[in-house]
Amino acid sequence: MRIAMIGTGYVGLVSGACFSDFGHEVVCVDKDARKIELLHQNVMPIYEPGLAELVATNVRSGRLSFTTDLAEGVKDADAIFIAVGTPSRRGDGHADLSYVFAAAREIAENLTKPSVIVTKSTVPVGTGDEVERIIAEVAPDSGAKVVSNPEFLREGAAIEDFKRPDRVVVGTDDEAARDVMRAIYRPLSLNQNAPVLFTGRRTSELIKYAANAFLAVKITFINEIADLCEAVGADVQEVSRGIGMDNRIGGKFLHAGPGYGGSCFPKDTLALLKTAADNDTPQRIVEATVQVNDTRKRAMGRKVIKAMGGDAHGKTVAVLGLTFKPNTDDMRDAPSLSVIAALQDAGAKVRAYDPEGVEQAKPMLTDVEFCDSPYVAAQGADALVIVTEWDEFRALDLKRIAATLKTPLLVDLRNIYPPAEAERAGLTLVGVGKPKLD
Repeated sequence: MRIAMIGTGYVGLVSGACFSDFGHEVVCVDKDARKIELLHQNVMPIYEPGLAELVATNVRSGRLSFTTDLAEGVKDADAIFIAVGTPSRRGDGHADLSYVFAAAREIAENLTKPSVIVTKSTVPVGTGDEVERIIAEVAPDSGAKVVSNPEFLREGAAIEDFKRPDRVVVGTDDEAARDVMRAIYRPLSLNQNAPVLFTGRRTSELIKYAANAFLAVKITFINEIADLCEAVGADVQEVSRGIGMDNRIGGKFLHAGPGYGGSCFPKDTLALLKTAADNDTPQRIVEATVQVNDTRKRAMGRKVIKAMGGDAHGKTVAVLGLTFKPNTDDMRDAPSLSVIAALQDAGAKVRAYDPEGVEQAKPMLTDVEFCDSPYVAAQGADALVIVTEWDEFRALDLKRIAATLKTPLLVDLRNIYPPAEAERAGLTLVGVGKPKLD
C-alpha cells in the first residue's frame, strides 16, 4: 500500500514510521520546512523511545520519506491520513478544526485516484461529514472515501501501542474503504489477533473522546479517594490494589498523583463537553472531572507548602520531573506548571530537573533554575518534590539526598518511595493518600 501521512507531529510521525515498518510505502508531509529538513537528518521533533531508530531503519529501506510537497505526497496514494493538530480553540474550548479542513481541501485539490482519506487526528463527532463535504465540493468526481481511524497511543509507549494495540477502530460504512483499511492493518495479525472494530464514522469519532474521558474520570476518582485516605488514615495504594483486583474495574489508571495533563485528556474532555453542550446532553461526570483536575494541580503546590510548615517564603524547593508523564518531552498541561506557579506565588525559589523536558519547559517557566541532575537540584533545598515518575527517580540515593538537602523533606507526589525506606535514610516523607505517621 502507498500511504500519505499529512502532519509529522506526534501521531503522524509515529504512525507513519510504524506503517512503513509494516512494509507499506509511506510519505510524511508537513508544511514546516525546518521540521522536514531535520527529519532528513534523523533529528526527531519529539522525544519518543525508539522512534529515531525506527525512522532511520525505514528511511534506509526506502519505505519512508518526508516532503513539504503535499501534491507529491498524495500522488497515487491508496490512503491519505490526516494527522494534523486539533488544539482547543481559544475562547470557547471547542477543538480547532481549521488545520483538518485546510488539509482536506488541499488533499482534494491534488487527488490522482479514488483514495481513502482517513482522519487520524482526534476530532469531534461529525468532523468526517464536513471533510466529506469538502472533498465532494472540491473534487466531486474523485471517488474518494472518508474514514475515521482514531489513535490510541500513549506517549512514551507509542510504538508498542501501535504495533500491539488493544484494538483498531475504523469508522466507515463503505465496503471498499473497509477493504483498504483491512489491508493496511493486516500486518497486525502477525503479532497478535488485534481486533479491528468497524463502526459507523460518527461512532468511531465518539469512541476516542469517550475513551479518554473515561480514563480521565478514573484518574480523578482515585485522586479524590486519596484525599479521603489522608483524612481517615487509609492508604490509597492499598485501596487502588484492592479495587483494581476486581476485573470489572481493573488496576490501570488508579495511581493517585497530582492530576492528569498532556496533549490529550485536557483538550479532549473539554471538546467532549462542548459537543455535549451543543447537543443538549450535559456530561456532568466529565464536567466535575475537569473542574477537580484543574484545581488539584495547584492544590499539590499547597500540599508542598503545608509540608514545609505552611510558609515557603524565601525557601528553595527542588522539583524533579517537569513533563506531564515519563518518557516524553511533552509539557502541555503538565502538573508541574501549576505546582511551580503555586510555590512561586508563595514566595519560594524553584530549582528543577527533568531528563528530557527542560528545553520545552524553559519558555513556559520563569525564574526557575534548571539543574543537570537530581542531586544538584537538591543541594541546599528546603524540600525535594517528585512530580513526574521518571525511572531514574525510582532509585535515588536517599541518604545522599537527605545529606544534600537543607531540610530533609521529600514530598513524593507519585508515591514512589515507601515511608520506611525514606525514614531509614533520614528523610521526612509526605506522599499522596497516605496515612499520617505518628
